[in-house]
Amino acid sequence: MKITTFNPQIITNNAAGLTEVFGALGFEKHHNKRGIGEQNVSGIVMKNSDGFKLDISEPEMQLPHDITAIRINVDDFDEAYELLISKGFKNFYGDENVKTPSSRSAVLISPSGVVINLVKHIKEHD
Repeated sequence: MKITTFNPQIITNNAAGLTEVFGALGFEKHHNKRGIGEQNVSGIVMKNSDGFKLDISEPEMQLPHDITAIRINVDDFDEAYELLISKGFKNFYGDENVKTPSSRSAVLISPSGVVINLVKHIKEHD
């Protein structure tokens, strides 16, 4: 398994406010994907001039507070998923994964509260 992307992610009900804050810190919207999964998540990728990336995700569900996570993109979703599950992580969605035409993902939470959004981008040749 190879990690292809590794960056912080904030899951929030206030994406507009956070994009404004990080915009003032030099980040620009690089990508905005809408309608992800059953929670109809909007996923914004921001990037600064040094190449640092930050994901800001806003689900339709009401959150009690913002959640800080790590997005890890991998080339082998099943291998990474099984590794994290074997280390005690639990899938936020039960046994389900979020599938779109371009990705497969799962939000996994460790026993101590570390949140990882595990993602595999699906390329045309996959």
